Amino acid sequence: MKILVMGGTRFIGKPLVAQLQEAGHAITLFTRGRNPVPADLEHLVGDRTSAEDLAQLQGRSFDVIIDSSGRSGVDSEAVVERTGAPSHRFVYVSSAGVYADSELWPLDEQAATDPASRHAGKLDTETWLRQQAIPFTSFRPTYIYGPGNYNPVESWFFDRIVHGRPVPLPGDGTTITQLGHVSDLATAMARCLDVEAAANRIYNCSGAQGVTFRGLVAAAARACGVDPAAVEIRSFDPSGLDKKARKAFPLRLAHFLTDIHRLQRELAWSPAFDLEAGLADSFSNDYALRGPTTPDFSSDEALLAG
Repeated sequence: MKILVMGGTRFIGKPLVAQLQEAGHAITLFTRGRNPVPADLEHLVGDRTSAEDLAQLQGRSFDVIIDSSGRSGVDSEAVVERTGAPSHRFVYVSSAGVYADSELWPLDEQAATDPASRHAGKLDTETWLRQQAIPFTSFRPTYIYGPGNYNPVESWFFDRIVHGRPVPLPGDGTTITQLGHVSDLATAMARCLDVEAAANRIYNCSGAQGVTFRGLVAAAARACGVDPAAVEIRSFDPSGLDKKARKAFPLRLAHFLTDIHRLQRELAWSPAFDLEAGLADSFSNDYALRGPTTPDFSSDEALLAG
């Protein structure tokens, strides 16, 4: 199939494009040109926020459009305005951050959403695709981690463990969160193209289990080759902080757990990485290769002082 990938050279895009190439698809990448692109792929260089750059897509048609970087309905609409709707599928990376607060866990795809969420633009995109009757598959990951992660998720924990720093955790550290490996997300996205039942479906996509913050610290320590018992955990009071802010602390300060059974059932998919293996992969194939770093830990002091 002819596939347009908006992005494709960074975090999610790299393993996804590799899988699409292996399957024999004809791939066109639209990127800002800041990262290397495989020589055998068509590469359109431009900024997706620029109408002039998007003009390169005018009149082009694709069987599949994959949008992993769109943050609002306008972002994806601008692409489809120039290419027309894909004949087979529009594949979109949304976010589990669209869900509203809940007392019931895990959250399935029918859980209430929050129109005031900072991810509301992704929710708008899903709504727009449905209204336009464009066949689509949307994925709602929780926290994505793995090699190439440019968001401070696992690296936030690695930094403190490697540098022998105490790890600040909210409350008693028993809040449950959920991480999913980037390669597992890429596999699900590639696989959905071959499953007709995946048309017009939304899927939660993450690891198979949740983990407490304390459990995450222990798993991260083992990935770093450090005895978890040697890692100092210090509690801070989260009551005065926005539980979804993710500023000084990289994860939501409240439970965040989704049900991935629909994805497992309909796409015959299961995560290849559990948390231990995934963190080890991220540490050895990314973090450890970066060389010495000097992280700024000043935000930790503010958390603990508060």
